[in-house]
Amino acid sequence: MTRTTTHSYTDLDVTVAGGALRVGVWEPEPSSASDAPTPTVLAVHGITASHQAWPAVAAALPGVRVVAPDLRGRGRSNHLPGPFGMGAHADDLAAVLKAVAAGPVVVLGHSMGGFASVVLAHRYPHLVSRLVLVDGGLPLPPPAGLPEGATHEEVLQALLGPAVERLGRTFASREAYRDFWRAHPAFAGAWDEVVEGYVDYDLVETGAGLRPATSPEAVAHDSLDLYEGGPLMEALLGPDPVRVPITLLRAPRGLLDEPGGLYPAATVEDWTGRLPGLVVREVAGVNHYTIIMSPAGVAAVAEEISTVEEDR
Repeated sequence: MTRTTTHSYTDLDVTVAGGALRVGVWEPEPSSASDAPTPTVLAVHGITASHQAWPAVAAALPGVRVVAPDLRGRGRSNHLPGPFGMGAHADDLAAVLKAVAAGPVVVLGHSMGGFASVVLAHRYPHLVSRLVLVDGGLPLPPPAGLPEGATHEEVLQALLGPAVERLGRTFASREAYRDFWRAHPAFAGAWDEVVEGYVDYDLVETGAGLRPATSPEAVAHDSLDLYEGGPLMEALLGPDPVRVPITLLRAPRGLLDEPGGLYPAATVEDWTGRLPGLVVREVAGVNHYTIIMSPAGVAAVAEEISTVEEDR
């Protein structure tokens, strides 16, 4: 167990289909100021990430327990077999909540974690009180510039680019992997101990060297559920859609720090019209990664969670 000034951290394994899911837990330090039950937030990471995307957000939420799994095929859950997809992740997340939480919780989903969170709230409405989606969770528009009839592999490459390419590489040392990420446009000027811890955790040993923990097979299968159709659309616009409040925190810059972001303004406007209860807030000065790993992004996420908790 490790400690910060606000939380103690530990991890545990939760039984799911096919094995055990690794789960990180940031437990708030005891306070004599209140005897009220400790609120819990379930934090769900992105498509090639891990639960170590969340320590800065957890530290910004004193008094809140933050529970964050390594999704199936990622981190220390990378040994788990398929099937993958948002339905499988939703079932895993439900198992986590049943193991560690009493009553419905706020679910915080970043990137693909937002998609899994929406399906979780749809399939298990008694476990979720509210959704806070961070640059994810709504169907993505097709990547710009692709020809009509593009293959799934071409779409995946256009959407995730270097994030997918690195999964097939090996690295001679942790420092070499840090150098790879230091050169990433999203982290220019934003490198700190949180990012370094996230990067270091991503590596696993192989006979040929170090490689990223995320399963390419999991990414390929999961990416099929990020557009219109499937369990996500059933959750959002089906005959019995998600009924909990939903907030989307949008990053104005994308995975490579490019302007426009993952959700262009026209896409956000379209979904605001299709989901009248959706609340959208733009977080200035962040990209798809730094919205949960930079001071400005962390502050915005923590403020949204704190507002939700005050309203409960």
